[in-house]
Amino acid sequence: MWQMLLPALLLTLAGCGLTSSKAGREASGAEAAFPPEGQFLQVGDRRVHYVEKGSGPPLVLIHGASGNLRDWTFDAVARLSPRYRVIAFDRPGLGYTEAEADGDSIFEQAALLSSAAGQLGAARPIVLGQSYGGAVALAWAANHPESVSALVLLGAASQPWEGGLPLFYQITAGPLAPLANPAIAAFAPDSAVQDAIEDVFLPNPVPAGYAAHIGAPLTLRRESLAANARQRASLKAEIRTLAPRYPALDLPVELVHGEADTTVGLQIHSVPTAAQIPRANLVTLPGVGHMPQHVSPAQMDAAIARAAARAGLR
Repeated sequence: MWQMLLPALLLTLAGCGLTSSKAGREASGAEAAFPPEGQFLQVGDRRVHYVEKGSGPPLVLIHGASGNLRDWTFDAVARLSPRYRVIAFDRPGLGYTEAEADGDSIFEQAALLSSAAGQLGAARPIVLGQSYGGAVALAWAANHPESVSALVLLGAASQPWEGGLPLFYQITAGPLAPLANPAIAAFAPDSAVQDAIEDVFLPNPVPAGYAAHIGAPLTLRRESLAANARQRASLKAEIRTLAPRYPALDLPVELVHGEADTTVGLQIHSVPTAAQIPRANLVTLPGVGHMPQHVSPAQMDAAIARAAARAGLR
């Protein structure tokens, strides 16, 4: 029943004269609580936010939907930096990287981030993408093969799937978005944010301190809600265009996927993708859900090490 009432509720809230100002205050509070952790790079007409640490073979980390680079600074950047030059990017519209007003496809994001890595002198990095970020990593390898040495894909969205767009994204990316997004930005309860974090980790627990570090309120800013929704709404069609190109990928590819992942299903995504990419190696993790980078960090690190060795970087 709530699914039927939600659009009407959001429209009612949006009609309140206080909505826009409250949404602005919430956004300012989120940015004060979770300021940029890194530096900014100008790529064309856009600023790209990144964190860089360490030395060794370059390793680019790309986060998933509804997230930001804090997913990597929670522990991965510090853990990996003694062995790699780690560069974590905010994807467009999320965190502090600017979005295009009309959306950013996985191909446009790949072009932006590959250009940013090139400006930083990270020639032919290992590119690691989790969830939606895995689709961006695959687009990077397909469209810019000269600028990547290997891929590591964690629970990556990589194949078209059955079913329509979830209601939340229908609202935040559809014709109601100009009214709904300010209402969500202004009135989304903290409990809903916590529930969303717990859901994405299921069946595994959320690591201690993760919710306080990730900066989820940044994604509830009006502009980020809109950018995230547009990207999610167009993802399936973009993957449908990308997937036929997998057999032509000529680089080491390591896939890591939790068998208990109900967000991006193992059998729907990584199993067929591993069969289509000539040099792919798939590791499945029993009992692990959609966040192997936090639940099974040793398996992620081992996949990176294999990718580096297979690419001749070690």
